[in-house]
Amino acid sequence: MGIGMQIVYLGFPGAAQLEAEAGAQLVRLVRFEALVPNCHLAIEALHPDHTGLLYDVRLDLITPAHELMPIAHCAGGNAEAAIRGAFDLAEQELETIAARGRRH
Repeated sequence: MGIGMQIVYLGFPGAAQLEAEAGAQLVRLVRFEALVPNCHLAIEALHPDHTGLLYDVRLDLITPAHELMPIAHCAGGNAEAAIRGAFDLAEQELETIAARGRRH
């Protein structure tokens, strides 16, 4: 069935390549769909002083009980790299939770 994902772009209109990157990264979490059937991804373009764009990526995982599991923000000048970073952190968090569940 897979994990559902809602993406919101803040401060810019978004891009198909970012949506494709987010979809590719989401595939990594499918093995945890019993823990997180849905997620919300926010990609915000910030405009710091004359240094170009900075992207702040926030990923919130949604549990079957509709509880929010926020993942630490990832930021950088490359939105795709920040998306990968957010999903790296989510995968680590979910692996930890799954390992705890196997021990009990």
